[in-house]
Amino acid sequence: MRLSSLADYAVVLLAATARRGGDARATATVLAEETGLPLPTVQKLVSRLSAAGLIETGRGTGGGFRLARAPHAIDLAQIIEAIEGPIALTTCVDAARHDCAVETNCMIRPHAGTVNAVVRGALAGVTLAQLANTGAMPQEVV
Repeated sequence: MRLSSLADYAVVLLAATARRGGDARATATVLAEETGLPLPTVQKLVSRLSAAGLIETGRGTGGGFRLARAPHAIDLAQIIEAIEGPIALTTCVDAARHDCAVETNCMIRPHAGTVNAVVRGALAGVTLAQLANTGAMPQEVV
């Protein structure tokens, strides 16, 4: 499993925003410079993250964007889903889809939802506050 570059960049962008603290607003231009991300990419991310309710945007003097919630209230799963859509390791987790060639004989399908929930839960267990912290995250044994 690998995140797309856009999802990875969203994490980088939101972590940089979180490090600014509280109600501090940032512009796409400033954060592009701080993070090294291309400005068009930052603008695309701002649009998607805003639509997902993770950031708030404002125009005009004092405009820019800021986190919609405190960093500890935003988790990695929410960020990924804002960019990629629902986390689904296989098509099996979507009961409406029936495009698997081995679906009728698959012994794994009944467990796919459980595996998907565990992965999503692990991602949801990592907050933006942890990701924005410049120190190392504590290691946990799973």
